[in-house]
Amino acid sequence: MEEKEEVIKVTNLTKDYKNNRGIFDLNFTIYRGETFGFVGTNGSGKTTTIRHIMGFIKPEQGTVEVLGKDSWKDSCEIKKYVSYIPGEIAFPDLTTGIAFLKAQAELLNLKNMDYANELIKRLQLDPSANLKRMSKGMKQKTAIVAALMADKEILILDEPTTGLDPLMRETFLELIHEEKAKGKTILMSSQMFDELETTCDRVALIFDGRIVDIADINALKNSESKAYKIEFKEREEYLKFKRLKFNIIRDQEKYSQVTIRIEDKKLNHLFKVLKNYKLKFISEVKFNLEKHFKEILQKKLKGGENVQ
Repeated sequence: MEEKEEVIKVTNLTKDYKNNRGIFDLNFTIYRGETFGFVGTNGSGKTTTIRHIMGFIKPEQGTVEVLGKDSWKDSCEIKKYVSYIPGEIAFPDLTTGIAFLKAQAELLNLKNMDYANELIKRLQLDPSANLKRMSKGMKQKTAIVAALMADKEILILDEPTTGLDPLMRETFLELIHEEKAKGKTILMSSQMFDELETTCDRVALIFDGRIVDIADINALKNSESKAYKIEFKEREEYLKFKRLKFNIIRDQEKYSQVTIRIEDKKLNHLFKVLKNYKLKFISEVKFNLEKHFKEILQKKLKGGENVQ
């Protein structure tokens, strides 16, 4: 089996801003050609982690390596290989989008603007607009063009669809699929599970500055277990079923209803058991990334465990 090449390696990364704010003991690796997602609520630590990878923040503890180089000590060298879309767009003091993109092209020593012009067309961007007066969506499109036109081997994208309307969001996700097909290594943070599920190979959930879980999307889609929602006609039967030690992942006592997770090979046993019960209904709950992470997080919090 061919060994995967490590492109981004985060080891024991910690930045403590006190009062339980910051990031704590993060560990993950992103491999060449992989699209890696980062999901979490505002303030969970996504942007702080990305800024460490970009070399903007010095780690308090731990290390970040990009292409085998230290992201803090070798940040200038690393940026030769990385394109970045920040979470907060701040443009230099230039008049128009065209002026900004031309300045970026000069900085990158980019002579051929064909791909940039293709991106402008596909994103329906008017680059002649005043840079400071652009809407949030227009600013986001300009930042996307500036990042992708450089054609660098690593893309680091901090909530890149912020401000985009649904159609432009779909266009952007198509572009990400195309960049992945070129062999790019991509780290993309988001608060939207669906866009990560459709683009990523793996997705990390970060909560209160700690990584809760890293999900393999292919394994998730081809899981050998299923979730079923079961509602009983009588409360006594609902209580009786609960004593059978099935893996209950959601319990709604008000409705005499449970949701269980069960391996495919045990389905026959479940249906044999249920023959003896009066049901209102039973239905399969389609599993996705959001449900997977919510289930894990609920278990962690219910058990009073520290989220690592």
